[in-house]
Amino acid sequence: MSDHYFTAEPASPDERRTLTLRLAGRSVDMQTAPGVFCPDRLDSGTAVLLNHAPTPPEAGTFMDMGCGWGPIATTLALGSPSAHVWAVDVNERALDLCATNVAAQGCSNVTTARPSQVTADVRFDLIWSNPPIRVGKKVLHSMLLTWLPRLVVGGRAYLVVQRNLGSDSLAKWLVEQLGDAYEVTRLTSVKGFRILEVVRTSDGGPTPLEAAEDTGAPAPNADV
Repeated sequence: MSDHYFTAEPASPDERRTLTLRLAGRSVDMQTAPGVFCPDRLDSGTAVLLNHAPTPPEAGTFMDMGCGWGPIATTLALGSPSAHVWAVDVNERALDLCATNVAAQGCSNVTTARPSQVTADVRFDLIWSNPPIRVGKKVLHSMLLTWLPRLVVGGRAYLVVQRNLGSDSLAKWLVEQLGDAYEVTRLTSVKGFRILEVVRTSDGGPTPLEAAEDTGAPAPNADV
């Protein structure tokens, strides 16, 4: 049975190869391997996000949600060296590749982590993601409702989603689920992909993790 990119521990051989691509205005060599998302190239959705999302702030706490082998995390780290970038994934091989790739570019401002390793006090000024649509709605929705409430007031998330894989319905769902404390808009549409912008405009009550801590219930979605 072949690995999915959301497999925690891929069984396929860890046969690494090098891709040369342009990130943050410079040529970089990045290692990839089977068992992670799009190991043979920079996928089109990620390229749209990197080329069309607004320039990140110079500093802050950023998140690459579903980092894979690290093109988004590397771009954020190189472009905003004063920021702290969390590169988060459930795939152990992806995390190892991402850590290798950011280190090769001299980036010391990246923390690679499984979701459960991101402590409850961490809040984000910026989230960039090419979210794993093919993992299924249940897991995808759980992931988004875990991490988007971690935005600080004024924080922004940029999600790139292919139009024919439900970007418009996802935007509508986000509006319904997040409520008045957030604004969800379609920032742009490029080559069949939408970039959705999610802005936290007010506090709007505790996050799901804070609510779980207050009630003594298990923290939700620790592994998404």
